[in-house]
Amino acid sequence: MTQYDLAVIGGGSAGYAAAATAARIGLTTICIDGGTEVGGLCILRGCMPSKTILESANRFITLRRAEEFGLSAGQIGFDAGAIRNRKRKLIAEFAGYRQSQLENGKFEFVRARASFISPNRLHLAKLEGGEQEIGFRTAVIATGSELNQLEIPGLADVPFLHSDLALDSGSVPRSVTILGGGAIALEFTHFYNALGSKVTVIQRSPQFLKEADTEVAGALIEALRGRGVQMISGTKLIKVASEHGEKAVYFLQDGAQKRIATDELFYALGRKAATRGLNLEAAGVELTSSGAVQVNERMQSTQPHVFAAGDVAGLHEVVHIAIEQAVVAVKNAQRLLHGEERGKMDYRLRLFAVFTQPQLAFVGLTEREAQEQNIPIRSASYPFADHGKSLVRGEPEGFVKLIAHDQTREILGGAVVGPEGAELIHEIVVAMYFRASASQLATVPHYHPTLSEIWTYPAEELAS
Repeated sequence: MTQYDLAVIGGGSAGYAAAATAARIGLTTICIDGGTEVGGLCILRGCMPSKTILESANRFITLRRAEEFGLSAGQIGFDAGAIRNRKRKLIAEFAGYRQSQLENGKFEFVRARASFISPNRLHLAKLEGGEQEIGFRTAVIATGSELNQLEIPGLADVPFLHSDLALDSGSVPRSVTILGGGAIALEFTHFYNALGSKVTVIQRSPQFLKEADTEVAGALIEALRGRGVQMISGTKLIKVASEHGEKAVYFLQDGAQKRIATDELFYALGRKAATRGLNLEAAGVELTSSGAVQVNERMQSTQPHVFAAGDVAGLHEVVHIAIEQAVVAVKNAQRLLHGEERGKMDYRLRLFAVFTQPQLAFVGLTEREAQEQNIPIRSASYPFADHGKSLVRGEPEGFVKLIAHDQTREILGGAVVGPEGAELIHEIVVAMYFRASASQLATVPHYHPTLSEIWTYPAEELAS
């Protein structure tokens, strides 16, 4: 039986980062991927395909607004099949490159479904046929996530879209009801609305984008409502049904039963850790109440030599954090093998972004989190409606916000709802990385007129 220093289960962003890092630092490594395609969620059904189709939506909005800028675009339209085909072409290129990285890396790459036999052995059912058992000294579970289908009465009998299906669809519905209020739900809301669909969004909790501060999420929801999207929150889903050629959703809101019926239903009520078939019990790896692999700050599971990274760990399901978790896990695996002190994950610079129009992004602490942690803070905001470059662009919606420590004025968090928000937030990430104060940010030169200079206004207020 072949023995490895490290076995990585999963070939997505976290899995590849783990295998590449391990090989680079000299660990004998095997990476096992059992998906029908190679690339992981981000490349195949997440970040890259969604941003590809969103780019088409954004350009279509620009064409629709041509007259506002003194331009004539003539008769405009879109081809949903062509949008899909462009996405397929780009994703095939991305996936092909990732496969070449896996196949040509300084580690062994095997297409197989892996399951634990014991804490130090894996059974591999190879996709091309055949079986194998391997041994390992340490392991990283990086199997990602899958759709979390809740038990809503009638849902099993009503065909519905979800992100995997919608990303490869060659049509755009005339009307659609989207269940959910997170990033995926709102990005598809933006996509369908931009291409002319009548969109209704139904969220169970009172606030869309629960991760954000109330006024930050509220600014985006107000903008979407201004585009004609019906945004409904604070509900309890009762059932879904196919009725008269439409798909109906019944729900309670403010004690009253209501019904929404549209041509299509889109399910965006979350994902769950992909742990099926791994036989984690045999490895002594326990799960959280939500079904994710339970890990500590070193990315160790309840079996100390077995680590987890990415969506399967259920902490912060975004790619850059998955990669960071994978690197921390591998370095800790190496240190575990050599008896050295182990490092920890630091989520101080946690980032979040939603690629709608306007875009929403934030980093670090929210005001709510600061209050929960009893951290004394002060905050300041500045609107894009009073900012020259955003007015020139015709994008006055939203604002930027800074959060600083009340005594030291160190920047602890930032948020933006507005044009290019996912890009603008990185100025605050850099400032926070170097633990800059509001006064230091305020004194950094910014060219005029630019979008980025808007940060100087809340920084100056906090510095005073």
